[in-house]
Amino acid sequence: MMPGEVVSVRDLSKTYGGKASTIEKLLGRKPRGLKAVRGVSFSIDRGEVLGFVGESGCGKSTLARLIAGLMAPSEGEIVFNGKKPRLQMVFQDPFSSLNGRWRVRDIIAEPIRTHKLRKPSEIPGRVAELLEQVGLSAADGMKFPQGFSGGQRQRISIARALAGEPDFLILDEPTSALDVSVQAQILNLLRDLQSRLGLTSLFITHNLSVVRLMADRIGVMYLGELVELAPAHDIFTDPKHPYTRLLIDAAPDLDPIDRTLHPIPGELPDPSRPPSGCSFRTRCPYAQPLCAEQAPPLRKGNGREIRCHFDLQPQSLSVPE
Repeated sequence: MMPGEVVSVRDLSKTYGGKASTIEKLLGRKPRGLKAVRGVSFSIDRGEVLGFVGESGCGKSTLARLIAGLMAPSEGEIVFNGKKPRLQMVFQDPFSSLNGRWRVRDIIAEPIRTHKLRKPSEIPGRVAELLEQVGLSAADGMKFPQGFSGGQRQRISIARALAGEPDFLILDEPTSALDVSVQAQILNLLRDLQSRLGLTSLFITHNLSVVRLMADRIGVMYLGELVELAPAHDIFTDPKHPYTRLLIDAAPDLDPIDRTLHPIPGELPDPSRPPSGCSFRTRCPYAQPLCAEQAPPLRKGNGREIRCHFDLQPQSLSVPE
């Protein structure tokens, strides 16, 4: 690992299935394993927020669960700066991620006890401190999760994650199940905590407005592959991959005044049978014969990575020298 890196992901892949069905065996067909994540590599520096964005089914949530250790990769490795990092995760659904039989104080105290971060006598005070840190009161610790709204439950989930004093925090669509007004409150809370605590985070979302607000760098995923990785500002002002540009053009909540929306053409391919060559070529307005013949390399330069045969310019495509 490079100095300052908290986590390094190398050629990570995850395939579901892969066993031939009875019909496939009779017909002599190869099994249709679904490659949810395909050869993804990246690193996250200390204090950085790396966002991942893409359409539903692109593999970003599977990627989060692989890094969290909730499932095993089929190939590749995840290397942390330290053998046993304290890693915490905030999940998408605040209603199913909290144990309804436990009081809030016990939910938040669990990671403190597990990691032995405080003396037993200090735990109640630490729980009260965490509740106040996320905008709740110490008295809320006596209640059960079902007595709270969705936004309040997500605040409890964030307090539980912070209780483990994580070296690395994974946020998997943490606001997508909440009302829009509540989303803004949770995002402001997360930004404030990031600023005050210097958290190192992986932020997963399908919402471009959210990732632009939260992330220092952004990775764009399509059909299990990382197709572009760049600083957040560069992604929105100068997208290089055709899919990134189409995502931005199709987003209804990015500076919507006097802007024509352009839906991404075509249908998402079957992930168990991705197209030959470039996985995006069947929907790409710039596709060339080369795109069907060869998988594009991941090209690196000027602080960004692009998986494309060509350089995307404002009005044309040019073949890189």
